Amino acid sequence: METPEVIKISDVHKTFRVADRASDSIRDTIFNLGSKGQLHTIKALQDINLSIKKGEFVGLIGHNGSGKSTLMKVILGAMRPDKGGIIQTQGKIILLSLGLGFDPNLTARENIYVNGSLLGLSFKQIGQKFHEIIAFAELEDFVDTKVKYYSKGMRTRLAFGVGIHAETDILMIDEFFGGVGDINFKKKSDAVFKDQLLAGKTIIYASHQMEPLKKYADWVVLLHEGKEVTRGKTEEVLPVYEELMKKRAKERRELREAKK
Repeated sequence: METPEVIKISDVHKTFRVADRASDSIRDTIFNLGSKGQLHTIKALQDINLSIKKGEFVGLIGHNGSGKSTLMKVILGAMRPDKGGIIQTQGKIILLSLGLGFDPNLTARENIYVNGSLLGLSFKQIGQKFHEIIAFAELEDFVDTKVKYYSKGMRTRLAFGVGIHAETDILMIDEFFGGVGDINFKKKSDAVFKDQLLAGKTIIYASHQMEPLKKYADWVVLLHEGKEVTRGKTEEVLPVYEELMKKRAKERRELREAKK
């Protein structure tokens, strides 16, 4: 029996109209009513067509601003594609990103309940998993400390500890996994990522980190300036990505030189 498609993306474009400048002050706004600067068009996505089957792990790679996060938000339904674009999904979808939606003025305890509920867990389920989350994140001594006082590593471990319990069919991950904590924690998180987070789910993973994609991705898509450049195995697409990055760095150097 053929594996069913759970995501189908057809003729998807996403265009933004952005002002060159915003008002510098309230006074500027008052005395220049209606003046918002010159509008210009940003084509964040152009002619994207993808079909993803149940259980596949698909990677999205590309430089910052290539369209990865925009595409994930369009799939999630947080953004609408331009007219004519079609997004078809089957099953519950959740987007994980570093930091999740943590409120820095709330404690770890409070953030676990808030974010756990956003990830599809009931308060009862969160209560049952609470001590497991804290122990996994190694934050037993900081349960009732406000997150704004956490180091970046502590916030990352907490986010990972909550995120691995996401109740969903399709999981989109935006720069979430990898480089978390010391060597022992990395080993532990790698095992949990594979055995718990990936189990039975369809994954779309946007990242600059190639190691997780080499390990887990069935195939990857390379985006550049909102367009698909190529797709295939990570080891096949990576050289194309590296060449694009070299070309982009060269263009930036030349632009800086021209401005001098």
